[in-house]
Amino acid sequence: MEPPSLRDYGIAAPHGPNMGGGHVATADVRHDMSENEASVFHSILHPDDIYDENGTYWADLPIGQRVKFVTKVDGEETRKELAAIGAMVKKDPLSPVGFYVRNMVIPGAGLLLEGYVLFSIGNVRPLLQAAFPSCWSKFTTCDETWTQAVDYLEIIGIIVGQILVGIIGDWLGRRWGLLQDATIMFIGLLMLTAAWGVTENGWVICYVWSLFFYGIGVGGEYPMTATSGMENAVGSGKVSTKEDRLHRGRKVTSAFLMQGWGQFANQVILIILLLVFHHGTGNPPYSKVAAQWTYRVSFAIPAVGTLWLVYFRYYKMRSASKQLMISKKKSKVTGYDTQSLKLTFTYFGPRLIATAGAWYANDIFFYGNKLFQNQFIAVLTHNSKSVMTGWLYNLINVGVSLVGYYLASFFIDNKLYGRKWMMIVGFMCDFILFVVPAFAYNFFIEIEHIHAFQAMYFLSSFFNQFGPNSVTFLVAAEVFPTPIRATAHGFSAAVGKLGALTAAVLYNYIGTQTKFYVVPWFGLVGALLTFLFLPDTTGLDLKEQERRWAYIREGREQDYHGIAIHPKHLSLWERWRGVGKHYDAKLDYESKIAEMREEWVQAQEARATEKGDGFDDDSEEYSQHVTTFFKRTSPAGTVTRERTMPDSDSGSDLKEKHASL
Repeated sequence: MEPPSLRDYGIAAPHGPNMGGGHVATADVRHDMSENEASVFHSILHPDDIYDENGTYWADLPIGQRVKFVTKVDGEETRKELAAIGAMVKKDPLSPVGFYVRNMVIPGAGLLLEGYVLFSIGNVRPLLQAAFPSCWSKFTTCDETWTQAVDYLEIIGIIVGQILVGIIGDWLGRRWGLLQDATIMFIGLLMLTAAWGVTENGWVICYVWSLFFYGIGVGGEYPMTATSGMENAVGSGKVSTKEDRLHRGRKVTSAFLMQGWGQFANQVILIILLLVFHHGTGNPPYSKVAAQWTYRVSFAIPAVGTLWLVYFRYYKMRSASKQLMISKKKSKVTGYDTQSLKLTFTYFGPRLIATAGAWYANDIFFYGNKLFQNQFIAVLTHNSKSVMTGWLYNLINVGVSLVGYYLASFFIDNKLYGRKWMMIVGFMCDFILFVVPAFAYNFFIEIEHIHAFQAMYFLSSFFNQFGPNSVTFLVAAEVFPTPIRATAHGFSAAVGKLGALTAAVLYNYIGTQTKFYVVPWFGLVGALLTFLFLPDTTGLDLKEQERRWAYIREGREQDYHGIAIHPKHLSLWERWRGVGKHYDAKLDYESKIAEMREEWVQAQEARATEKGDGFDDDSEEYSQHVTTFFKRTSPAGTVTRERTMPDSDSGSDLKEKHASL
């Protein structure tokens, strides 16, 4: 009796069915290869950026050799990129700028625009409090609950968008999720710009609900930008490219950091608008007219950019859902993949705890960062009432954050540091920077020591970006399979926003020093969750992760032996549970060749019948050596089939025999 094949156990998600059954995934085929054939398979299955010359995976190398290998690969890639930039500059000095805009700015344009608006709410509030004190400060003409609802409903809207659009993105596709986000944000900006009421309290209510509506679009940007950016980073073909493997994290993080530029642009524009409408000065008192013009025009400006975003996503991003549709086709799923959702909770539940829990802890820090600002500004400026002072310090803080964003994008793909350590180190540094002033608060707010307090403020911003804030955005999409990626990311981001909501509510009821006592411990919680439950996907080929997912869907997890279950790419919890016990480089190599053979058989059949299914699944041509090997080593008689088709030229029947396969 012939031993069973992997493909006999059900639908082959990434590949075709076993057409002959004459081989098994673990068959030892290498002894049949010629030297040239072995060299070709080695180059295909052992890319030189993650395997050494002997075919050893980088994470299997001893630590000394690993450092040497990674340093060599990164050095070669850096020299290659610098040479490419030099050639671009020589040809056209501005071409690198155009390249950056196309590959980094435009993919992150939605986050730039939502970052601009989202963080403008906090920036505008001091101006409204100064110009409309009876409404926003003393609450004689406005209900205090509604003014506080500005923070609450904004966050709730974002949570709704993250969950709702995450599901839609996995159901209808990334492109429609992206279009929906941009459309909602555009309408929301029109509402914010025009918000008004018969009374001041009516204006606040209109403003709050406009912000809630806009927040739904903002929330959707998180899962859609992360998943579409990541899937566009995964190249075509059955084997991913070196660019994908070495720079996937940088590409996604570079889009995410546009949120920082949105904050920066908002603060600059608010400063300029206040100077324009307040007679060239930023000093109080502020007239109601100047405040109205300043904040309304500040919302009208991104509305123009968001309208362009609607156009771009409709006409220029037609293939944004391509990878998802390929995955669904191979799994024979047309709607929402509920099976993948169930399997995700079964196999990747602890990962969801890590991505959601760490994001929750991070947002406590992200909002807690503001705890420093008001205190040292009050000391340095002797309690100045000018909103311009706070805006200028905030501008400096955003600049420091941008340094953290960019350093994160440069180091996030480094195999010796990478995602997991970057997040743990960021959490621990923020923990220290918050816990120190907590137990010496009165000391640090004295004029003699206030600059140390100020330094901790800026450093906490830096390590928040050069750590959990950047990494959570990436890994919440990266550690989950394609069919459920947007849902998992949206859920993780929504739990993160619950952290922001917790901070917004909690900070209204406790004093400043008590806030410093509370916030640091979330850093320890975030670091612990990351250490225990988050796998390190740095250097992992995402297509290999999808290959493992295919085995899981087939109920054959134990037959997967590849690098996606290498201990390096598993969490501590997964290693304890024995998830990596089936890792075997030799068996995996042979499995890949067996799978390639089945794909080759399918390709020959499709070509012979001149019939396709009309869907581009990134099939690629096989080299001469690969084809020769498969023809020569396929057992005779294992794939014999006869088809009868009308011959358009002679009218005779075409009989195809695949005995040679």
